[in-house]
Amino acid sequence: MIRHLNTRSVLIAAIAVAMLVAPTARAFAGNEAMLKLLRILRDRGSITPQEYEELRLAAEQPEAAPAPTVAAGTPRTATAPPGAPALPAITTSDALATRVQALEAQVATQDTEMVRKALANKWYERIGLRGYTQFRVSTAGDPESGPAVEVPADRSVNENESFVIRRGRFVFSGEATDRLSLYAQMDFNGSTGAADYALQMRDLYADIALDRARAFRVRLGQSKVPFGWVNLQSSQNRAAFERPEAINSAVEGERDYGAYLMWASPEARRRFRDLVGQGLKGSGDYGVLAVGAFNGHGLNRSDANGDPHWVARASYPFRLASGQYVELGVQAYKGRFVPATTAITADGATITPVRDAGGLTDERVGLTAVWYPQPFGVEAEWNVGRGPELGDDLRTIDVRSLHGGYVQASYRRTGTALGVVFPFVRWNYYDGGRKFARNAPHLKVNEVDVGLEMAKWSEVELAMVYTRTFTRTRTSAFPYTEAKGINRLGVQVQWNY
Repeated sequence: MIRHLNTRSVLIAAIAVAMLVAPTARAFAGNEAMLKLLRILRDRGSITPQEYEELRLAAEQPEAAPAPTVAAGTPRTATAPPGAPALPAITTSDALATRVQALEAQVATQDTEMVRKALANKWYERIGLRGYTQFRVSTAGDPESGPAVEVPADRSVNENESFVIRRGRFVFSGEATDRLSLYAQMDFNGSTGAADYALQMRDLYADIALDRARAFRVRLGQSKVPFGWVNLQSSQNRAAFERPEAINSAVEGERDYGAYLMWASPEARRRFRDLVGQGLKGSGDYGVLAVGAFNGHGLNRSDANGDPHWVARASYPFRLASGQYVELGVQAYKGRFVPATTAITADGATITPVRDAGGLTDERVGLTAVWYPQPFGVEAEWNVGRGPELGDDLRTIDVRSLHGGYVQASYRRTGTALGVVFPFVRWNYYDGGRKFARNAPHLKVNEVDVGLEMAKWSEVELAMVYTRTFTRTRTSAFPYTEAKGINRLGVQVQWNY
C-alpha cells in the first residue's frame, strides 16, 4: 500500500538518534543521514524551511559538558529527556535503520512543542492513498437446460467478454482532525447506466467522533449499509469472486446514502482491525452496535419516495482462550422500496407492470456466525423477510416472502512455497425477488463454488474458482427463465497498493 510517512515519528526519531550519536553540534553536522532526512522532509513540504532550521538548531544544542571519549565499537548510553523512558545503549556501528526503529518506539510519545509546531495545520500528512485492482477472465459451459448463465455482478461471465477489470479501487482516507475521519473510494468499473466502463464514486463519507476514545461516532454520506457481514467485508479480502445473492440482494452495491450512529469499545475496535491486518479476512470496523437510516434505493441513486429505510446491527468479535476469533451478529432493516419498471411482451401483448407509487414493504432480518480461519474457518449467514416481486400474472409487483444464505468452509496456511494459500468451498442459495432489477423478477440461485487463493507476495494474489450452477434465474430481460446445470471457471489476479 502507498501511505504517507508518519512524519511525527520520523522527526522525533531523527532528533533522538541525532542526540545519541552526536552529543555536540560538530558530531551532528557530520551525521549526513540525519541532515538528509530533515532536508527531504523540508523539500517535500512536510516542514517549512523555518521549521527545518529550528529542528536542526535544536538538535545541535551543545551539551553542558563534553561527552567522554569512547573507543571505537564501545556502546554509548544516552540519557533520556526528563520524564521519558530510559533509552537503549547503541553502538556507532549499529545500522541507521535499526537505531531509528528502536528509538522511535520509545520517544514517539514525547509530544514536544517543537514537533507540534512542525505538524500544526498539516492535515494532509494524515491522509493516505491505497487501493487494489482485480483483473479477471471467466468461461462458462453450455447449460443442461435454459439460457446461458448470467451473473449480474460479474460481467466477465459472458460469452462476448474476455479480459475484464472487475474492480479498480482507489481509496483516500485518514484522520483530518482528532474528531473527523474522511473516506473516499473511486472505482473503475462498469457504470450503472451504460455497457462501457466508467469511473464512479463508491464511498464518500465522514466519521465524526463524539468522544476522545472514538467509541461513539456518527457516519454521514454514501457508505456501506450495516446489513450482512459479507456485505461489509471488502472485496479485497473476500475469497469468493462475488458476494452471495442471498445477502447482497438486500443492498446491491452494498452502499447507499445514509446516517448511522456506531459504537464499539476500544478492545473491539482493535480486534476488528487485527482480523483484517492479520489476513483473517475480517469485515472491518462497522461498530459493535450500529443504528441508522438510509435512502434504500441503492448506490449512486437518489431516493424514490422520501421514505428512508431503518437499519440496526449488532456484532461482536469474541476471542477465545486459545486465541481463536469468533464473531456473532444479528441485523435487520425495514422500509419501502420503489422498483423500476419496464415494458415486457408476453403472448403478443405488451405489458408494463404496475406497483404502489409510494413503494412496497421491504424488510429482512439476518443472522451471522464466523469462525475465523486459524487455520480452519467457517462463515455462515442466513436472512428471511419480505420484499417486492413480480406477480405470476406479470401485471403487478407485490410483496412476497424471501429467504436464503450461504455457508463457506476454508483453510488458511502460511509459509508454504506458494506463500499464503487459502482453499475454500461455498454454497450459495437464494429464493426471492430481485428488487434492484427492473420489474423485480423472482430470482432463484443454487450453486457451489470451489476455489483456491494464493499469495506468494502480499501485494499480488492469484485466485481460481470453479462454480457448479444447479439453478440461476436470468433476471436482466424477460422471459425470466432459469439456467440449470452449468460449469464455469474464473481466474483472477489482484494487486494491492
